[in-house]
Amino acid sequence: MRAYGANPLHLAAHLAVFGISAFAIAQILDGGVVTNFLIWFAGAALLHDLVFLPLYSVFDRVAVHLRVPHINYLRVPALVSGLLLLVYFPLILVRADGNYVRSTGHHIEDYGRNWLLVTAALFAGSALLYLARRIGGGRAPGGR
Repeated sequence: MRAYGANPLHLAAHLAVFGISAFAIAQILDGGVVTNFLIWFAGAALLHDLVFLPLYSVFDRVAVHLRVPHINYLRVPALVSGLLLLVYFPLILVRADGNYVRSTGHHIEDYGRNWLLVTAALFAGSALLYLARRIGGGRAPGGR
């Protein structure tokens, strides 16, 4: 293992991830949806790189410039909420077709409400953590 230069567990974890990735790619190729996968994958990469990255970079720079205290207490819940919105937006915006309801038995009307509740809980939990650290006398970790 000396030639590898890291812990054997590190190598095993990487080999496991490569195996899972190979299995996922094999499933995509076997299903015959390669074109659809490539279009969505490229579209997601372009959407992130050309729209979302500049957008949240500008918001972050503005917050840092305005010296918003303890910015990470806002960044983390906003990131998780945004990720949930990105993954579930067809259901949150009630854009899923009837096949979803027939195949899962779940109604899509509740997703928007649930996303709002999760977002509120994330920000409330972050605020409670901030208050607990401030009241506890410990230094609350701040932004930059």
